[in-house]
Amino acid sequence: MIFNSLDFALFLPLVFLLHWFVFARSARAQNFFLLLASYIFYGYWDWRFLFLIAFTTIATWLSGLAIGRSRGNGKKVYCGLNIFVNLSILAVFKYYNFFAREFAAAFLGGNEQNLLLDIVLPVGISFYTFSALSYTIDLYRQKISAAQPLLNVAAYLSFFPQLFAGPIGRAAELFPQYSQKRLFDNSLATDGLRQMLWGFFKKMLVADNCAKIVDLAWADYTTQSGSLLFIAAILYSIQIYCDFSAYSDMAIGCAKLFGIRISPNFKFPYFSRNVAEFWRRWHISLNAWFRDYLYIPLGGSREGRFKTIRNTLIIFTVCGFWHGANWTFIVWGLFHGLLFVPRLLLGGKRKKETDVVAADRAFPSIRECLQIAGTFTLVTIGWVFFRAPSIHDAFAFFEQMLFSGTLLSFPHGIGAGGKILYLFIVFLFAAEWLARRREHALARVPVKNIFLRWAFYFALICLILQYDGGAEQFIYFQF
Repeated sequence: MIFNSLDFALFLPLVFLLHWFVFARSARAQNFFLLLASYIFYGYWDWRFLFLIAFTTIATWLSGLAIGRSRGNGKKVYCGLNIFVNLSILAVFKYYNFFAREFAAAFLGGNEQNLLLDIVLPVGISFYTFSALSYTIDLYRQKISAAQPLLNVAAYLSFFPQLFAGPIGRAAELFPQYSQKRLFDNSLATDGLRQMLWGFFKKMLVADNCAKIVDLAWADYTTQSGSLLFIAAILYSIQIYCDFSAYSDMAIGCAKLFGIRISPNFKFPYFSRNVAEFWRRWHISLNAWFRDYLYIPLGGSREGRFKTIRNTLIIFTVCGFWHGANWTFIVWGLFHGLLFVPRLLLGGKRKKETDVVAADRAFPSIRECLQIAGTFTLVTIGWVFFRAPSIHDAFAFFEQMLFSGTLLSFPHGIGAGGKILYLFIVFLFAAEWLARRREHALARVPVKNIFLRWAFYFALICLILQYDGGAEQFIYFQF
């Protein structure tokens, strides 16, 4: 079951009504029902993996109890044990075959058949595993006052809006919301619906239509014109942003319907003036996770410039590998890490930019425009490696784009649908620019008349239904 499906359109209203009209009498009842709904939601994809998330939940809860009752080194032992168990499960399902292939290529002449496991990567395992680790580590660090009841831990790890692709839950942020009865907040729920609508626009009108051109270009890139590949590279940058941020918008908006607030996962990253700012705005929950649980424990930026660079490269390499068992992801992560090196070498203490570009102006300055364009270009280069099946394919893609002699030719194969897509992209960035000080583009529609506002929402829904690019699976489901 995915957000952009008819099944979810039937599932969500039913869960919403039951949650507020049948199970609203206590936090325990609300959490029990959300747990039940979440397991139905996850089991709809593959019921067998319910046992896996249940095992992760119980192991995490038991380790929390042990940490709460232990003293001294006992806390560290139980915390480390749960980290080992959860990362071991993730490693088997996500990385075993990758390392088996590399081992076979290095020592067995490529004879890998007897080493590989016939396993399917469970959707969302990277996200709920990191949420589980957050609970254990926050409890060990005493950011959570005491071990939580099993029901709260289970509801926290399986909450269906963020189960498949985040945002990654942080225990210290979410458990206070699971520990008390949630009251219906009409303004919060209304904002949640608006945020979900904007997510549907980004996913179904922009991301899924970009995917058609991007997939066409990558299907046989060696025969495509350089101009089409150039456009495909840009469109993939837009596709992956709209696809992933759309899921986050839908998840955060959906959570608001149930009185649960999740921190933003994106803050208009393509308006960033440098790569450091981009990473403060892109996949915020993952970046904060690596910062708090890996970068700072490694020493962060406190132990000299060399170790700061070392820690930065480690973080980005691990971040790349978190995305998938392929060298392309590692190269993508390392590429972004290397982009930080000149800044770390030359900048010393980095100059603090304001959180919002052109915060007190309608338009950015020429300098800011050049900075934004340069950052987008660097990020787009990285996305080519992220999208490519192999490192060889990534370099061959660049070679065909730049040196085939067709970079300035007219791009064929886009069709009429591509022209409409460009209008959607212009509207996307115009709307997000106007809303760059807010959480999402529809947080405040600048139309005071209620009938005109509803007409705008209705028109947006009609556009989604008319020009839907197809029920494409979310890109981050594979991670």
